[in-house]
Amino acid sequence: MSRVGKAPINVPAGVTVTVSKDNVVTVKGPKGELTQAVDTDITVSQEDGVLTVQRPSEQKRHKALHGLYRALIYNMVVGVTQGYKVEQELVGVGYRATNQGNTLDLVLGYSHHYVFQLPEEIKVTTTSEKGQTPKIILESIDKQLIGQVAAKIRSLRAPEPYKGKGIKFVGEVLRRKAGKSASKK
Repeated sequence: MSRVGKAPINVPAGVTVTVSKDNVVTVKGPKGELTQAVDTDITVSQEDGVLTVQRPSEQKRHKALHGLYRALIYNMVVGVTQGYKVEQELVGVGYRATNQGNTLDLVLGYSHHYVFQLPEEIKVTTTSEKGQTPKIILESIDKQLIGQVAAKIRSLRAPEPYKGKGIKFVGEVLRRKAGKSASKK
């Protein structure tokens, strides 16, 4: 049995979970509302504030979907209660980030600025303090969306292995390479 799939999901106070007849799970909480369509073979049931996800058989497909949908529903419950936050930093001379509402303006050492329009579900803030690297802070209730947007921002200038210049996640450990060594005479 799937270890992820068989784990129950505790629904905290203030969160309501509804499962419609066409297997669409809706989670409402203090931070917002999320919906996820679940495969018709997978059943989601709720008893005494605990959600359980069950599969009909031991087929490989059902095993895969079992863990997947349990993880997606759990991420929705965490998202509407606590939310998700991703921090990225810009490492490099002259790299800057500013925002106007949900429009992110990035200067990444190219001949032009990158103007990135973020979805309205994501809240963005930028910080640039003297002596510190500029930071981009993304906040949202949707884990999948925030991860996808953060990966897209990082792909605009991925960190290079020699000096580490680029956009990286805060706390990310980069694999560095040694540069050219001086020739011996």
